[in-house]
Amino acid sequence: MFGEQAGSVELLWGGRGRPSRGPKPALSLERITRTAIGLADVGGLGAVSMQRVAAELDFTKMSLYRYVPGKSELVALMIDAAMGEPAELAGAATGDWRGALREWAERLAAVYHRHPWLLTAMVGPRVMGPHELGWTERALAALSGTGLSGGEQLDAVVVVSGHVRAIAQVSASMSTSMGVGSARAKGPEAVMSAALNELLVGRSERFPALAAAVADVAGGESSDRAGEFGLERILDGLAAYVERG
Repeated sequence: MFGEQAGSVELLWGGRGRPSRGPKPALSLERITRTAIGLADVGGLGAVSMQRVAAELDFTKMSLYRYVPGKSELVALMIDAAMGEPAELAGAATGDWRGALREWAERLAAVYHRHPWLLTAMVGPRVMGPHELGWTERALAALSGTGLSGGEQLDAVVVVSGHVRAIAQVSASMSTSMGVGSARAKGPEAVMSAALNELLVGRSERFPALAAAVADVAGGESSDRAGEFGLERILDGLAAYVERG
């Protein structure tokens, strides 16, 4: 895989910071990457192209190629820059692995909320950059004193990150279908419940369990806590597994 993505490896891990020939550079990888991220934040990943980024910077498309070989390498840079430097986790220093992992998940959810295009950009085989790898390092470090094996630690991180991603994906899809402002104001569960309510009109006898659950949500039983609820149950399971071990 890395042989096919050598350009991404070189750019992400410091092999190429400026063009190797020509006059003194007027651009930088950071400026190009930040401009591309700005386009994606507004219009999604489909709004990003070498031509569009060049236009935003008031440079020619060919000028960009002196810094970035193509869009796939640019997207790799965008992902790592959008993830950002992973923060220290408060619980890690005190051995509170559960609190540390909860904080990690909340911070990851916030990144997806700021940059929903990441959900698309991070799919498929690709090279991870130092920031993204650093996020995994932080989560594994939080679990280092639990007695879990290395494989179990990695599995735990995959499960937690998968849950965060799934909730972010639901929220992003709701924002697209209902409008960003509406979905954020009501929350994904409330939006989904409203849609189900419409579908269940005249059909509650056919779907009694679903009708009862939606009625509870409408009555205030739920407050858009799917992300928190799922995370706590995952952490409960991990805690039980750690104690049993």
